[in-house]
Amino acid sequence: MDVINEEQASFEMGVVVPKRVLDQICEGYDCVEVLVNEFHKAGLIVDRVPGLNDEFLKLTAPVEVLGKAAAELKLKKRTQIGVDLQFEWDEADAFVKQSDGSLFSWCERFRCYKHMIYGIVNKSNSAIILKSDCRVVRWEPGERLLWKLEKEGIVKEVFPIHDEIKRKQLLKGWALNWWDLTNQPLDDIYAYYGAKIAIYFAFLGMYTKWLFFPAALGILVQLVDFGSLQLLILPFFFICITSWAVFFLQFWKRKNSILLARWQICYSVGAESAYKYMDSEWSSFHSSVGMIKFGTDKSEKDNIQRDEWFCHMRRFRNDAIIILSIICLQLPFELAYAHLYESIGSDIMKFGLTAVYLFAIQYFTQIGGKVSVKLIKDEKNDNSEYRSNSLIYKVFGLYFMQSYIGLLYHAILHRNFMTLRQVIIQRLIISEVLENLMENSLPYVKYSYRKYRAVCNKRKREKGITARKSYFNSRVEKEYFKPVYSASVGEELEDGLFDEFLELALQFGMIMMFACAFPPSFAFTALNNVTEIRADALKILAMYRRPCPRVAASIGAWFNIFQFLIVVSICTNCILLVCLYDRDGNWNISPGLAAILIMEHVLLLIKFVFSRIVPEEPDWVKANRMKNATQAQNMCSKQLLRNISGRRGTLVAGTRYAD
Repeated sequence: MDVINEEQASFEMGVVVPKRVLDQICEGYDCVEVLVNEFHKAGLIVDRVPGLNDEFLKLTAPVEVLGKAAAELKLKKRTQIGVDLQFEWDEADAFVKQSDGSLFSWCERFRCYKHMIYGIVNKSNSAIILKSDCRVVRWEPGERLLWKLEKEGIVKEVFPIHDEIKRKQLLKGWALNWWDLTNQPLDDIYAYYGAKIAIYFAFLGMYTKWLFFPAALGILVQLVDFGSLQLLILPFFFICITSWAVFFLQFWKRKNSILLARWQICYSVGAESAYKYMDSEWSSFHSSVGMIKFGTDKSEKDNIQRDEWFCHMRRFRNDAIIILSIICLQLPFELAYAHLYESIGSDIMKFGLTAVYLFAIQYFTQIGGKVSVKLIKDEKNDNSEYRSNSLIYKVFGLYFMQSYIGLLYHAILHRNFMTLRQVIIQRLIISEVLENLMENSLPYVKYSYRKYRAVCNKRKREKGITARKSYFNSRVEKEYFKPVYSASVGEELEDGLFDEFLELALQFGMIMMFACAFPPSFAFTALNNVTEIRADALKILAMYRRPCPRVAASIGAWFNIFQFLIVVSICTNCILLVCLYDRDGNWNISPGLAAILIMEHVLLLIKFVFSRIVPEEPDWVKANRMKNATQAQNMCSKQLLRNISGRRGTLVAGTRYAD
């Protein structure tokens, strides 16, 4: 085979198989050779790359092969008239191309690759005997080849690989481009990583840009002495912050709808069905609906309805288990830590107590996450999006209690605002720095360890042979050693964006819920997020494997969590203002305290009113959607009339011929 330059070929999938050992070649069909031949028959282009201990099969496919696979999968794609129709390769010109000129997005190509790779079956009537290192493998009729080899441990892994040309372009124009601050090439990110990662970075960029206003206002409130108006500044500051947060989330909805329109993602049914090629989930949904609508047996309807309510009760039970666990187990633990921290006078003892607390709470959170995953598996959710959202709500409840209950203890019970500000600074500065160090160092440590193990295994295998230094010549082998971009909790349900959104949500809750206690916290957050954009970009481009694309049309459950944090922040900041103005603890309804209670109700009203003032999508997006719907209706009407006219003409001609 001709040597293929890795910098020029756009290989997008990798398959890891055992390295062929010459002195162990047995008679019969070799598993890897059969797999490569089947890949060629399926139309895939294969490049075999030897590594230290394994062999890597890099795969790509011409657009014609991808198009035929898309037609077999019955993918829905946007047409030139703005309607999503089932893809047909013979009518490829009728479908809209991506912004980079390709016919298929990365999500669609990945699905086509998986279909072709895992769609290879034994079409003969008898079993085929395969051999690998003198081990016999029976490939039964109708059995999927790759699934069989994975089960036998011959195929070690199938994973997407980076396109080096595009990756280097993104590194130069995005991850290492610090001068743009919050500006990012979102279209290029979407084309390379898919919608979910692109939407995350769009949200992070917009959130950081909008933080500049409260950051400047917070510094102004902290540094400037307003004299006799000082008592009114904090309530005014928080009114501005609440309005800012509500407007930010509403304008994010608008930007989200603009991005979906630009990327031709259909979201008319909801985020869970943004891409219409989720065949298995849609088929199960429509089958149940069809039974309800068209079934004639009353017992079937009763059974379906009984299962529906049983699923709702099971979800309610699981949520109750998590809530009771938080209240009965985690709440006393958090309060005990906060009380000891307040009682200890030595800074060294406080540092040691905090270290023990952080270690214990990480273990506690991991246990809670595993319990949440088991409970979610017991639920009967409609699709993976519902399962993912259920995990998000449950795990965020654990982190919510962990992150904020101690701060509320210092603020409300002890009214120690100096300690409260110190803890906020520790959380915002020390914790953010430590988290960024851990996020960026752990992947490199894992990568280095896997490389070291590979070299050690090679040396053990070559014992007695002249020792020579081992090199990693191929980039695909280096990618294989990199860690997978997965979530720290429930990795089978979520990818690495779970931890990124969790960090943003906890940060947002920290600065919003305690805004009146420490106004400059918005400035610290803005500076941190400017570096977070580039650090996260560098992390997924250089330190992790290329993530598998995931279906998404919005930030999902995280939007509801941000909305919840705004409501909670209104209550907590009003309590903080009461504690600031009522230092004696009399809790009398004096004019000042009454004004704070009135302000709380006014802010809640502002939150819900402002949510209705800003439209969720621009008028041009609505107009474009209505225009596409009208064009589709007109074309369908004309085609229907032609069919009716043609059928009627056939009937008339047949009648005349009979006469």
